[in-house]
Amino acid sequence: MSQRKDKEKVIGEHFDDERIKSFLDFPPPEGVNRDYHVLVKAYRGMGEENFNTFVQFFLEAGYDINATGPDGKTFLQTIKDHHSGGSYLQALEKAGAR
Repeated sequence: MSQRKDKEKVIGEHFDDERIKSFLDFPPPEGVNRDYHVLVKAYRGMGEENFNTFVQFFLEAGYDINATGPDGKTFLQTIKDHHSGGSYLQALEKAGAR
């Protein structure tokens, strides 16, 4: 069984803009929507403040904030019930995620 990345490890870590933008370049596994995949990678790999900045870059690059994952859910729907999702959800909703 694989373990999930602990969000506490990235809290407070600061990335510069180039590091944040680098999350836009993660290639998805076969059969996974690219836009959904990079949202997952950013969520797992950065703290709340950096994620807010990432969402701005994500939209500026023309990515789809409502892309769906393999289960047919948007990323917002996927993390809606996550304990640590609060500020991440707010960033997504502010960007127009449904």
